[in-house]
Amino acid sequence: MDINDARSILTVLCFASFIGIALWAYSGRNKARFDEAANLPFAEDELPASRAGSETTQGKAS
Repeated sequence: MDINDARSILTVLCFASFIGIALWAYSGRNKARFDEAANLPFAEDELPASRAGSETTQGKAS
């Protein structure tokens, strides 16, 4: 076994991994999870009332 055999095996393993990840990403089973994750940047984060005032005063110098 020389270096070219090792390179060929590594290429086949990487290609098989790529195909596996692509199949997992496009499977219908994960659609709901991926849709939820895609909308996370648009979700509004609400701070608790006790921390809401302290967030605005931290950046100001006294």
